[in-house]
Amino acid sequence: MPATGAVHRRAVLGALPGLGGRRRGSGLPAAELVVRGVRVDRAHLAAYDRVCGFRLTDRLPATFPHVLGFPLALRLMTEPEFPIPLTGLVHVGNRITLRRPISADETLDFTTYAENLRPHDRGRQVDVVLLGSVDGETVWEGVSTYLGRERGAGGGERSTRPDAPAATARWRVGPRVGTTYARVSGDHNPIHTSLLGARLFGFRRPIAHGMWSKARCLAALENRLPDAYTVEVAFKAPVPLPSTVDFALLPDGGFALHDPRGRPHLAGLVR
Repeated sequence: MPATGAVHRRAVLGALPGLGGRRRGSGLPAAELVVRGVRVDRAHLAAYDRVCGFRLTDRLPATFPHVLGFPLALRLMTEPEFPIPLTGLVHVGNRITLRRPISADETLDFTTYAENLRPHDRGRQVDVVLLGSVDGETVWEGVSTYLGRERGAGGGERSTRPDAPAATARWRVGPRVGTTYARVSGDHNPIHTSLLGARLFGFRRPIAHGMWSKARCLAALENRLPDAYTVEVAFKAPVPLPSTVDFALLPDGGFALHDPRGRPHLAGLVR
């Protein structure tokens, strides 16, 4: 796997004028990136389970392959042909399909590519697809949707704000969630780990990773999840650190995360 530190440095350099900041095309990279033979480190898996609230088992949580393959997807997003600079991307949605249980002793191959570049009322959106396979069989699929904000954009659909559902549980999200999740995920974006970094990007304090929020919700549903399923979430608003959030379980397989005043952080569905 690519080293995430080197990829982040590549992204920063690519955002600087004269060093790649203007090398953005109007299309998508034609290439797929592939890494084979990725093994699970059980200590890493256990640390991830603890940070996100999962039970310690030999089965991979549905969100864990995203962490394993994230450096490869990150490398794709720093390609000069990728249409939106990594420093300007906002993670607005994620869909994961787990086709069967994955054991910690299985070896995974990962493939990533970008597709479906489309307009949005605030810019453009793109999907980054990450596939996990075992012995040629695709056992896991993740699709992350990213928004690149652009001035004068238009032509896409504007999202609406639903009413907050009744809370099933209330969680206290501590101030160190950003740094502890960064250690197990490899995503060291400073908006999650640094007060200064967060303020440079317009946040008053660090915010939780969206994929931590998704994983924490799935951990709360762990006893209800089948062996194979699809779980999709839309990230509505950041979870500031520290904060208190309300988790709601809906009767149709949906779930939600919102603040005590009803402002939505995440809306999800398991099917």
